[in-house]
Amino acid sequence: MPSPFAATALIGESFVGDGANAAHTNVVIGRKGGPVETAWATALATPSAGHVPFMTVVRPSVPVKPQTLFVNKAVAGGELHQRATWGSAQAGLARGVMDAVEEGLIPAETADDLLIIAAVWVNPAVDDLDVSFRNQRAAGYGAVRAAVTATPSVADVLAAAVRGPENPFYTPTPEVLAR
Repeated sequence: MPSPFAATALIGESFVGDGANAAHTNVVIGRKGGPVETAWATALATPSAGHVPFMTVVRPSVPVKPQTLFVNKAVAGGELHQRATWGSAQAGLARGVMDAVEEGLIPAETADDLLIIAAVWVNPAVDDLDVSFRNQRAAGYGAVRAAVTATPSVADVLAAAVRGPENPFYTPTPEVLAR
């Protein structure tokens, strides 16, 4: 079976938890020297107001491997939201990526050759840093797992679509879904 890391880019998504402490993470994984590296470096070098991508670290001066760029989806505002973004969510993402390496989803011998871009949602209403960490750890791992295993499959998506789209912010009524 060919390695999934032969692909130009792997893309995954995971949503874990509910309410203010839920975590929603999207990842793109690719090899250094390819388009993911260009996107990684460009994002790091071109922050915008309120969105300053940063390297995810296990602790200061120890970046997680594969090196992972944390891109916040929500402007970090207020002390607790900032602590969650740069603290618990970053730590959770680092641990989730390390879990994926420890479990072999990302082979340790390829970790230095890969880069991850993680777009991470931290709700501005976050109120529990420990729950934020646990949810982000699971969402980071889940997004990497989805990318590496190419899940969900098209069949899974079509099966889920039978009920219609829904997300934590909106579910259309049957009348709206009617063609």
